[in-house]
Amino acid sequence: MTEMVVAARAPAPAAVLERLKDYGQEGAFAFWDELGPEERDHLIRDIESLDLPRIDRIIRCSLRSQGAPVPTVEPVPESSVLTVDDRTPEDKERWWRRGLRAISEGKLAVVLLAGGQGTRLGSSDPKGCFSIGLPSRKSLFQLQAERILCIQKLAAQCADAPGSTVQIHWYIMASPFTDEATRKFFETHRYFGLEPNQVTFFQQGTVPCVSPDGRFIMETPYKVAKAPDGNGGVYAALKSKRLLDDMAAKGVKYVDCYGVDNVLVRVADPTFLGYFIDRGVSAAAKVVRKAYPQEKVGVFVQRGRGGPLSVVEYSEMDAAMTTKINQTTGRLRYCWSNVCLHMFTLDFLNQVTNSLEKDSIYHLAEKRIPSVHGYTSGLKLEQFIFDVFNYSPSTALFEVLREEEFAPVKNANGATYDTPDSARLMLLRLHSRWVVAAGGFLTHSVPLYMTGVEVSPLCSYAGENLEAICRGRTFHAPSEISF
Repeated sequence: MTEMVVAARAPAPAAVLERLKDYGQEGAFAFWDELGPEERDHLIRDIESLDLPRIDRIIRCSLRSQGAPVPTVEPVPESSVLTVDDRTPEDKERWWRRGLRAISEGKLAVVLLAGGQGTRLGSSDPKGCFSIGLPSRKSLFQLQAERILCIQKLAAQCADAPGSTVQIHWYIMASPFTDEATRKFFETHRYFGLEPNQVTFFQQGTVPCVSPDGRFIMETPYKVAKAPDGNGGVYAALKSKRLLDDMAAKGVKYVDCYGVDNVLVRVADPTFLGYFIDRGVSAAAKVVRKAYPQEKVGVFVQRGRGGPLSVVEYSEMDAAMTTKINQTTGRLRYCWSNVCLHMFTLDFLNQVTNSLEKDSIYHLAEKRIPSVHGYTSGLKLEQFIFDVFNYSPSTALFEVLREEEFAPVKNANGATYDTPDSARLMLLRLHSRWVVAAGGFLTHSVPLYMTGVEVSPLCSYAGENLEAICRGRTFHAPSEISF
């Protein structure tokens, strides 16, 4: 009698099968009789790795939420938004110094959402490893690390003890597909000058892909199809891996959270932090005005009259909503784009992670799922980073200029928007303006609107302290200005 015949007669393990039946997922064992011993072991381990009660709650709550009445939305009250026009130089200076002071006291941590691969950019590497073709050839990860280094230096100058060092802890969320490569990239590049102990890597979770009636889709006869739980999975991951406790133990009070693919992101922005502390709110977000009505960005709204601020995805907005005009200002009524630049208190994150887990409502994305039967229609379950705003008792919005702080890299060169070329041009133009404002001069061999100079983040965070480097000097574009 062959080993395969013996395997075919072995019944499915009763305990595991009964647990699956409790949640209506016994179909995961549909191919049991056709599997060999190793494949059966793989299937059992795969099922046992799942938190079935939690996954069942997520599936049931998410499916039940579909079709539920959607609260009416109102434009964001003007009192919730600090616009660029509302700021005075005195306010900006005060917020900058207040933010630096909090950073010097170790009260700020930074969380980076870096789970995506550069697939649409033609790369299988983590997106943070991507270089957009700057003169320095720096990757997205390096630009962000050097901005942290710069802020640490500026904050140390504000510290009470002369010569003291300041360390901002950087929590980097990868996915199962990018975790190992991200860690190796940082190790290879010696953490870009940061101390290894100030960088913590962690993985977001995964959730089984399901059929429209909530049954597991099998990727192979012995493996459940799974997908990352969305960028909003950061909250469950921070809680389950006890990283919120780690922040508290380090004395952190505030958490800056952003996405990896924004070339102009001001990581650990003291001005934003100072404003956030000044307002005394639980959550805040930087926003930019929509460029045009059909721009594919989510926008902030108020859920019902007097309700919380939240984000409506562009796919959820009808044409009439996208084009409504505020008759007083002449601008779009729904104009405040969410660009994944968020600030939270640590206390709020502790509360909201519990609320999100209790409610277990995930967004359902209809996708073609690779399965044992070929590609099949199914559902991926995801949480979004902005889901937490529904739970915040107080939220402030902080307008920033697109040309200064938002240059996403989402599509390959040749696309009409959000490409490496468009992001590079935005950064070079911004830095060229810094140089000219600091008294420098530019020469160039091609039209200046096509090029510019790059200022190393180690020289300047947001255009400050460049006079000594630039005044009276001429720089040829494109080039990098660095120490």
